[in-house]
Amino acid sequence: MTLSIWRFVLSVEAIGFGRFQWKLSMLTGVAWMADAMEMMLLSIVTPQLRCEWRLSSWKVAFITAIVFIGMMVSSSLWGNISDKYGRKLCLILCMLWTLHYGLLSAFAPVYSWILVLRCLVGFGLGGAPQSVTLYTEFLPIKSRGISIILLGVFWALGAVFEVLLAMVVMPTLGWKWLLAFSTFPLVVFAASCCWLPESARFDVLRGREDKALDTLKYIAAANGSSVPTGRLIANTQTERGRIRDLFIPEYRKTTLLVWLIWFCNAFSYYGIVLLTTELFQSGSAFFIFHSKTIIECNLECNYLTIHDYVDLLWTTLAEFPGILVTLWMIDRIGRKKSMAICFLLFSVSILPLYACTHRAVLTVFIFIARACITGGWQVAYVYTPEVFPTATRAIGIGTGSGMARVGALITPFIAQVLLKSSVYLTLSVYLICCLLGTVASLVLPMETTGRSLQESTQSTMEPKNMERPHGSETAESSSNTCP
Repeated sequence: MTLSIWRFVLSVEAIGFGRFQWKLSMLTGVAWMADAMEMMLLSIVTPQLRCEWRLSSWKVAFITAIVFIGMMVSSSLWGNISDKYGRKLCLILCMLWTLHYGLLSAFAPVYSWILVLRCLVGFGLGGAPQSVTLYTEFLPIKSRGISIILLGVFWALGAVFEVLLAMVVMPTLGWKWLLAFSTFPLVVFAASCCWLPESARFDVLRGREDKALDTLKYIAAANGSSVPTGRLIANTQTERGRIRDLFIPEYRKTTLLVWLIWFCNAFSYYGIVLLTTELFQSGSAFFIFHSKTIIECNLECNYLTIHDYVDLLWTTLAEFPGILVTLWMIDRIGRKKSMAICFLLFSVSILPLYACTHRAVLTVFIFIARACITGGWQVAYVYTPEVFPTATRAIGIGTGSGMARVGALITPFIAQVLLKSSVYLTLSVYLICCLLGTVASLVLPMETTGRSLQESTQSTMEPKNMERPHGSETAESSSNTCP
């Protein structure tokens, strides 16, 4: 790593975590909350539309799938925009796009229109993970893991708020008003985005060292600290945001494993979310005994009741303990083991659901499963920007998010269609998927805990302790420029 990069790293570490990062946490958190609400409402609106429009299981599943098609198509595109033109521009554009089509979808008169407009909403949401890219690049090493995990609290708050909003809106005003009210965090973001700064790391990489230094001075002033003396010289890399850079020998294995982990996370997370409302709506936890004492699960079309919303709220609250447990693990045992444990515990918690058991027991194990998969996905959001350099960080997250949307695209047809044929086969698919995720997490070639972020594809990752030869820092501080 060149001395110029060391200058930047030392500056970020010297400035530390303070008022600026708290403010940035709130703004990027609002974007994360908006993403969660738009996703959570799918599990609430689709059962309503199934009954109101008399839709088949395939049509219901396609309402969810079309959102993920939009996200899958756009995730890499937004990542490329972020790496080439800036994290700030990318995030603002995708959030405003989502707000526009989110509001329009509330006026959808027929099934075909809801498909088109929700697909466009999904296209905008494909850029939401870039909020993590921007946020990561302003964090010192010690605060990075915990801060990104805590950003997941906003996701959990968004999911919980969506359920509470549905409890109030759905029985009285209906699903169209729920779609409209769910855009509220996007309105807050749109009103506040003028403050959002561009990543100083990105400015360094594209040769705008003066702008990067101004950003660092602004952060230092907000945090009550100071930037180390000296002039920042950029280590420019013009080729940024190229997917092929993810497949150079150094990153090929990591890229493929990270993609698999994102796929498994999204497939299992949205699967358990959709399964929750499907099982609650159908009354599948109650046994129906036929003359031959055969037990089967009853899968009828019923509108969600207040009791269903309360149980859905309980399972959604599982995201908070999932985040808390992950906070405890992530720096103690590392990113890889944390993801592996979360996948494995999800698989274990799926096993009791094979019994088609009482509703209270069903709720408890869904709660545990959702807590585990939430924690695992949050760790993936920490690991991915740490393992890829600045030149490909956004495209790395973007393509990972794209693979996640492939999983999310498939899962409605498992959780909402295959479930009608076999509850046991459906659960087996999720069980096997998370066991694959466990193995993929353990065989990742690099552990990123305690390491500095890489800046370019030519840089190598620094050792965990980030120590330099004696006297080198002093020599650098006494110079006005970095060679």
